[in-house]
Amino acid sequence: MSKAIYPGTFDPITEGHVDVIRRAAKTFDEVYVAVMQNKTKVCTYTLEERLKFIRKCTRNIKNVHVVSDDGLTVDLAKKLGCSVIIRGIRAVTDYEYELAQATANMMLNDKVETYLMVAKPELSFISSSIVKEMAYFGGDITKYIPKVIYDDVIKKLKH
Repeated sequence: MSKAIYPGTFDPITEGHVDVIRRAAKTFDEVYVAVMQNKTKVCTYTLEERLKFIRKCTRNIKNVHVVSDDGLTVDLAKKLGCSVIIRGIRAVTDYEYELAQATANMMLNDKVETYLMVAKPELSFISSSIVKEMAYFGGDITKYIPKVIYDDVIKKLKH
């Protein structure tokens, strides 16, 4: 059985994230979406809110499980029996960052591979940070946030 983990802060989850999850779920028997608690990042949404958002967005994808952790992704992958870490890339800058992360993970556990999934062109510029900034200044983010969480997401972002 093939198992993969898709880690991130998902602050909030975007249509780009959901697209990667859907595509990964078609490729692997089980996909764990792992909300990682990164102590170097200040999140807009609580861990509980981010977990709730992801569960709402993936509730119809039977082989997707939502978890959280505050340690190393490779350690969580091993604990869950995952042999693959999924990462989405949008641009060259993402690739450079993900290459460094994948190399570090390989040094920590060479039994876990990193698969890079290229973003669809229409979603390639979307990030949680951009979505939050657009919403904060009154921009329309309806195309970039899943409809099932839109009201919850926008509540915190409008000033």
